[in-house]
Amino acid sequence: MKIGVLTGGGDCPGLNPAIRGVVYRALDYNDEVIGFEEGWKGPLECLTRSLDLKSVDEIINYGGTILFTSRTNPFAVENGAERIIENLKKLGIEALIAIGGDDTLGVASKLYKLGVNVVGVPKTMDNDLSGTDYTFGFDTSVSIAVDALNRLRDTARSHRRIIVLEVMGRHAGWVALFTGVAGGADWVLLPEEKPDFDVMCEHLRKSFKRKGYALVVVSEGTELPVDSDSEVDQFGHKLLQKRGVGEFVASIIKEKMDIPTRSAIIGHIQRGGSPTIFDRMLGVRVGVKAVDMVHSAEFGKMAAIVNNKIDAVPLDQAVGKLRMVSNDWLKLLKVFLK
Repeated sequence: MKIGVLTGGGDCPGLNPAIRGVVYRALDYNDEVIGFEEGWKGPLECLTRSLDLKSVDEIINYGGTILFTSRTNPFAVENGAERIIENLKKLGIEALIAIGGDDTLGVASKLYKLGVNVVGVPKTMDNDLSGTDYTFGFDTSVSIAVDALNRLRDTARSHRRIIVLEVMGRHAGWVALFTGVAGGADWVLLPEEKPDFDVMCEHLRKSFKRKGYALVVVSEGTELPVDSDSEVDQFGHKLLQKRGVGEFVASIIKEKMDIPTRSAIIGHIQRGGSPTIFDRMLGVRVGVKAVDMVHSAEFGKMAAIVNNKIDAVPLDQAVGKLRMVSNDWLKLLKVFLK
């Protein structure tokens, strides 16, 4: 078969292992693999490159994606879907593997309903896709965030300060939750819960009195009392770079507690670097599964990890409803806020 593959949305560690898994498994079937560059812009504009053993042999430990990426939404472009369908036929692509998060797989789901043979592979460092227990990119991003929090602890202790670390997480607080618990933060703010700054500051007073410093982890999507309108991307999502959530929380703490407080934003540092072993293994496993799904004609589905097994689940189950931090996880978090 002639199979196309693309990576869409924000980059994260694990994309290259997933591409590698696709190509290696395709070789077992004697398939030809065509990579589309820059996400959905690739099939929209016929931006292609051939993928063979030589091109993917050494990418297992590379961050980012060799296919490049973009946040292009073909359904926001005039005749975008029709152009993709026409280009796939022109190139002889018999099946398409789309690697991405909610937006990328949402496009894949719509194209499947228009007759495209598409299979999804879930990735997002936010870990907020439904239908799968984990997405690759998450483990690496949290590991980097925990390392940052450990470094901030040293300077917070040395200067007897409170330091706020802002991490990624637009809608769901998985990154903040795991960073806070694994990194031993004194308070964690998530999009799932409206912040109570009085309760937070009262708790931080106790922590500061006990050890002379305190650490707060806040998700970039945390609700603020005052939120200005901001620019949006092609999928209608607010661009969060200028919200300054960490800085805002730090200013609240300083005002209410009169204790030296600083903020730090880890930002896109979380996206880069070599993937962890977990993300490498998850990436290659779902990449291999995606090719198997193509050959078993399981289109309109994505390769997901469920109870540590790689299975095919419907794309409609994965997109449209984000997987938020549940009450069980929130209860676990509160155990460690003492």
